Amino acid sequence: MTKIVVLVKEVPDAAVQKKVGADGRLDRSGEKTLNPFDTHAIEAALQLKESGALEVDEVVAITVGPAGAEKALHKAVSLGADRSIHLADDALAGSDVVATGYALAELVKRESPDLVLLGQQSDDGQSYAVGAVVAEYLGWPGLTQVIKLDVSGTELTCERQAEYGYDTVKVQLPAVISVGDAINEPRYPSLKAIMGAKKKPLEKLTIADAGIDASKVGAEGSKAKWQSAKEPPAKAAGTIIEDEDTAKTVEQIVAWLDERKLI
Repeated sequence: MTKIVVLVKEVPDAAVQKKVGADGRLDRSGEKTLNPFDTHAIEAALQLKESGALEVDEVVAITVGPAGAEKALHKAVSLGADRSIHLADDALAGSDVVATGYALAELVKRESPDLVLLGQQSDDGQSYAVGAVVAEYLGWPGLTQVIKLDVSGTELTCERQAEYGYDTVKVQLPAVISVGDAINEPRYPSLKAIMGAKKKPLEKLTIADAGIDASKVGAEGSKAKWQSAKEPPAKAAGTIIEDEDTAKTVEQIVAWLDERKLI
């Protein structure tokens, strides 16, 4: 039987205004949710399971994050994951993409899955790189921006978006696949699934439990050092034309465009 691991992340709710904290980092306080890009990875796993393309025994959701990240895991299992794993440890604070990818790879090794899926990016950091880092640490083939996934035995045929069009690539399992949001339309969880999510198995681990080398995570184990961030400059107020005379309105618009050499 086949096991699929889906890597997920807790992110600030998209409806919450993003802001920079006093420490110069993105302020991730406030309402949080499951990274919307990861819902496409969960849906892809469920479709593989339901279609019979792979004889999937279970789908496992994994996250690295603070205690509150359990909420994202509850959402993942309400969408269809069978169980979840939460790595939470103060030693992870300040981890860069490579350190986070290393920690995730160690969790994946514990599960020995046949396939790892994740969203193409996170809604906050948007590095697009975690999947590639995990694949490198595992020594598995890795693909990004995958929008179509077909399975034949142990071979995956993937269509991926590229700047010049589309690529069709074949890889052998096990593999790490970052899916694009065009791959599917995630389902909505049922009320029964939402209510039952907290009853599904949730394993909580520290880095010691997972056998993770503390020197490779956290701020000290990260080679990328955060310097600072700042709010983007405020946009100038726009021009509102309220003249009810159509001809005069058109004249004003044309003059505005001509002044800025846009026509």
